[in-house]
This record gives sequence, structure tokens and C-alpha cells, in this order.
Amino acid sequence: MERFDAVVIGAGAAGMFCAAMAGQAGRRVLLVDNGKKPGRKILMSGGGRCNFTNLYVEPAAYLSQNRHFCKSALARYTQWDFIDLVNKHGIAWHEKTLGQLFCDDSAQQIVDMLVAECEKGGVTTRLRSEVLEVSHDENGYNLVLNGDTVRADNLVIASGGLSMPGLGATPFGYKIAEQFGLKVLPTRAGLVPFTLHKPLLEQLQTLSGVSVASTITAEDGTVFRENLLFTHRGLSGPAVLQISSYWRPGEYVTVNLVPDCDLESFLDEQRAAHPNQSLKNTLAMQLPKRLIECLQLLGQIPDVTLKQLNTREQNALVDTLTQWRVQPNGTEGYRTAEVTLGGVDTDELSSRTMEARNVPGLYFIGEVMDVTGWLGGYNFQWAWASAWACAQALSEK
Repeated sequence: MERFDAVVIGAGAAGMFCAAMAGQAGRRVLLVDNGKKPGRKILMSGGGRCNFTNLYVEPAAYLSQNRHFCKSALARYTQWDFIDLVNKHGIAWHEKTLGQLFCDDSAQQIVDMLVAECEKGGVTTRLRSEVLEVSHDENGYNLVLNGDTVRADNLVIASGGLSMPGLGATPFGYKIAEQFGLKVLPTRAGLVPFTLHKPLLEQLQTLSGVSVASTITAEDGTVFRENLLFTHRGLSGPAVLQISSYWRPGEYVTVNLVPDCDLESFLDEQRAAHPNQSLKNTLAMQLPKRLIECLQLLGQIPDVTLKQLNTREQNALVDTLTQWRVQPNGTEGYRTAEVTLGGVDTDELSSRTMEARNVPGLYFIGEVMDVTGWLGGYNFQWAWASAWACAQALSEK
């Protein structure tokens, strides 16, 4: 029977990085995954260019029942540490908006970097390996992998959440947590598009593919200012993905479709300068033409000139465009969600080491636990930071 210092289950961002760092610290590590390739979620992230971290990472950008849990790991392994590693491997990168960092070339470069780091640490990797059974005794952990049994002093669960089942996502990590008596908080899809109720969806379907700048506000007061995208199913785009993590079924979100314009003042100024200009053409200076035409068909925009627009109509129009209240029907669910909210309760874990408080040698890292970041590289940084904290703990044993 083969024996390892640690078995890491899940060859995604957190699992590969943890295995590599622990291996380089002299630990004998086995990395296990049920897929054909490592880093499947990495490869499709960021439109295939991997948004691998963010310049502005801070604890406030993470959702968790314990908002303080992420602070220690994020402080000890920062975005600058990971950027240094990326630079060391000669990977060219660029900043998009809001501090989001992407590979110039391909997400494959990040996977190749992690594979190289694992090889440097002498990590044994077994792909297409299903973990059929996990047990624990005074000698450590016993795992049955495709019929073979391996033994390890430590077990690291980096199996991710439920998002994107097409990439092999399973509830494996939650089942292991429950097997060992750890509490698992209810899960739901995060960073996910909204679906709309049929009447509203039918009204807006002609807008599929139209993108507008927006601010979007949840009922708890959380606000994001990014683009909103109309789709054939409902609403998407960065603003919607961000707010989806703060939205609960039955709640409304409020959308401002002209966040860069004081619409009241703009209309007054245009009326003074061009009284005979149509309202439709005036609004086209601020909004896509297709959106204006759709709202006009729905009776939301009067077919008048600016001098014909009365105060009541103008107030109603400003309200429509700056305080559009939408009650989503739901979300597209785990199929398209970028992350899973909830998971292994962080109260069960050490924030310094990621080890289960009451189960020596059992660790949870990355998305499987109840820590979820904003869109824009935050979740990758949590993967790197939690993995590093775990690897440090393994190296100190």
C-alpha cells in the first residue's frame, strides 16, 4: 500500500497550488482528480484567458457567514505574491477594468505553470481517478481510488463546489465534510445570470445582445456599477453576475440604465437648446437605439418632441430609466454559475491552516468552503491564498 504525507483531492486552482507548495516543502504528495485534464475550470475562465487575480483584493470583496475568516490567508499570500510567480514563469498579462488581471495569451499558461510547479515539488498526479471510499484511523487516512488503496497522514479537500457540472463539479467535498461531522451550510449558485418571468422576458427579447452601462442595487443595499447585458433568457453581464450573489428568490433589484448622466438636467438642457428634437433621438445620445425603440413600443417612452414632453411624463421617464425595479424569476443555476455560495462552514476550520478543528489532518481549501469572492479574479486569489495557508501547515508538521 502506497503511503503519502498528504493526498489532495481536486486538481483545480487550489488543489494544484497546494500540492505544488507542499511538495516543494519536502512533503510526499498525491494529487487526485476525476477528470482527464487538470485545471478544467481554469481553462475556460476569463473567456479562455484566466482572470487569475485582482489588484484590489480585500476581505470586503468576499461573502461568508464569517466575514473575518478570509483575512488571515489573504494577508499572508497576496495578489502580489501570485503576480511574482506568474512573472517568474514569463507569462505576459494585462489589466482590464477594475484591477482584473488576465493572461495576454491563454489560460493554458496558468495550468502549465501549476503543472510545472507540481513537477518541481515531485507531486504524484493521478487523473481519471474516482475516490470510492475515505476512512480514518489512528494511522491516518485510507482512500480507495479506482480499486487501489492509498494511505496518507493528511487529506486535503480541494474538490470545488457545484458550479458548472459539465466540468465535473460534484458534491464530493460536502459529503466528506459531513462524513467527518463538519457542518455544511446551504449552497446556491453565485455569479450567475438572472432569468425573467415570461411576460417581461417576452417584452425584452428583442434586446438580446444589447449591453448598457448600469448601476444595480440589491434589496440589502449592495451596489455594483458595471455593464448589464440583455439575453434571450433574461439579464446577464458583470453587473448582474455580481449582484446575483446578494439576491434571494422573491427579491427585486433596482437598475439605473444611465449611471453617468443626470437625466433630469440633461433633458432640460437639450430642451433649451433643441426644443423640436424628438425625445427618442435625444435619448439615443445616452442609450442604445434598440433599447429606446423597445421601451417606446412598451409605452415607456412617449413619441413626442422635447417641448411636448410635460413634467409628469418627464418624471415618469426619469423614474423608468434610473429606478427600473426588476423581480427576477430566478437564476440560470449551477449550469452557468461561476461559483457556489455556501459550503463547508468556516467555523469548523482554522483560518490560519484550513484544518478542521476537530478532525486532525483534514483540510478544506478553495471553493468547497463558505468563502465566495466577487467577479474579477477574487475567487482565484482565494484559491491561491487558502492553498498556500494549507501547504504551510503541511510543511510545518
